[in-house]
Amino acid sequence: MELINEKFLNEDLRLEANMAGWQQLYWNNQLVSARNASAETPDNILHEFELQSPEGVVHCKLNLQLKWNPLKLDYQITANEQDVQAGSRSSDDLALSTPEQAMPVRRQFSLMSLASLGLKLMKSAKAVKVLLVGATFGAYSWLFSIPFALLLIFCLVVHEYGHIRAMKYFGMKTKGIYLIPFVGGAAVGENNLNTRWQNVVISIMGPVFGTALSIIALLLYYITGMPIFAGVAGINALLNLFNLLPILPLDGGHILKAITFSMHSIAGLMLCICGILLGIVISYSFGLALLWFLLFIGSFEILLEWRHRQHSSLLPLDLYGQVFSAVWYLAIMGILLGIIFLLASSGDPALSLPLEMLKS
Repeated sequence: MELINEKFLNEDLRLEANMAGWQQLYWNNQLVSARNASAETPDNILHEFELQSPEGVVHCKLNLQLKWNPLKLDYQITANEQDVQAGSRSSDDLALSTPEQAMPVRRQFSLMSLASLGLKLMKSAKAVKVLLVGATFGAYSWLFSIPFALLLIFCLVVHEYGHIRAMKYFGMKTKGIYLIPFVGGAAVGENNLNTRWQNVVISIMGPVFGTALSIIALLLYYITGMPIFAGVAGINALLNLFNLLPILPLDGGHILKAITFSMHSIAGLMLCICGILLGIVISYSFGLALLWFLLFIGSFEILLEWRHRQHSSLLPLDLYGQVFSAVWYLAIMGILLGIIFLLASSGDPALSLPLEMLKS
């Protein structure tokens, strides 16, 4: 995460760090000081470095007083033993900022990285958006029908727009929405994240916007009696419920990972496991075979990575953030399931389709 980003001697001074003790200090995008990860992370940390200026060599120091839980950072910068500037940052400050530069990460080749590279290359042309919309419309029209294709694209755009609005709330630059045939959509941002709270909000706002659309459509159905509104409510609820499944890279996977990786004790991990098991029991009790199976697989994948959470570049959620995120997540899932069950109770076989898909 980016702890400091200040102007120092007319250039940017940035400090990247994680909770494992790893720190790298950059001046004018040049690495000037580093600290490796270690078992001990002292509260007081000193970075000493030298910079070349027109007046000669400047001997600089960055003194940090850092506490992680909750985050509290005080720092002082000196040049040739003279105090130049000082400041402080809290978890709230970090949650409302995004790093300007990507933290250097060692990447391994994979099909996902290759696909990501392809997407980045495609993003360079605005015309690609139009081509992807056309391809998506054509694919869904071929599979289903033209009205259903238009309906599905509308639901996807509303969902992805929720992600875009959340990114802009945190001051992130965005490149817009990309529709991908047979896959769905992607809201693309340019900035990295600083905190897991940002990850939760950006991930969940897509389903939040989708849930709002389903509620509005359901109300319009009861007011007008027009089946098209019931179709929007049901299909959109199923689409957003699927996105909340705890499987990466779906929204639910990011949310559950943010909560799980913010826990610092075995008790917290066991509480998370109990919550997952409760979800499986509830899904099994209602006969939602697809839901409980994917819930189990996705949760198991995330829990396997839990041991490496300290090496993340994202500031973890505090206890309040963990509880609030979990309640928010479960509330949205509950509303979407309620809409699907409510439509199925009407007795219309067409409106029971989303529930039958969950049971299959």
